Amino acid sequence: MKKNTLSILTVSSMLLFAACGSSEKTEEKTASMNPQETTSEQATGQSGVADDVSAKNIVQTAIGSKDHTTLVAAVQAAELVDALSNAGPFTVFAPTNAAFDKLPAGTVDGLLKPDKKEDLQDILQYHVSIGVFQADALQDGQSIGQANGGNIKITKKDGKIVVNGTANVVASIPTSNGVIHVIDAVLLPGK
Repeated sequence: MKKNTLSILTVSSMLLFAACGSSEKTEEKTASMNPQETTSEQATGQSGVADDVSAKNIVQTAIGSKDHTTLVAAVQAAELVDALSNAGPFTVFAPTNAAFDKLPAGTVDGLLKPDKKEDLQDILQYHVSIGVFQADALQDGQSIGQANGGNIKITKKDGKIVVNGTANVVASIPTSNGVIHVIDAVLLPGK
């Protein structure tokens, strides 16, 4: 019994010593960082967390899609990257580049200007629901509240999911912080 107690104390002491050493190294590393040396990437919020192991979040997934470069540029211009990188959960109805191309000429370029940031945020937040709405759970006639305070309406036609009568859900992609429903039209608040 004495031998087991001694072994447990020895192991506990070693773990405590290792933990303290690790903490000191972390503190030394943190203390050695000069705030003036931090880059804007290091100073970012949730979007700046480097993690090559976990499943990708909504923003990381969109960035990896060649069909969503316009959406990514809009999310960046609206300064919503960190918000959509957070834990969520979110459901994002993500228009493709082709969906943005259907808008009148100059619309996207106009919305990307700094003085239109609030309008852009409103439109993008109209594409985001708080919570996860999987494709198989979407019901005909369902109304879903969006992050901008508006509502979208789901209909089902011939087994296909349609948002606001105009945008077809062409794919659904699970992410670490929700789900992306790829749509073929841009949703506009109030329409």
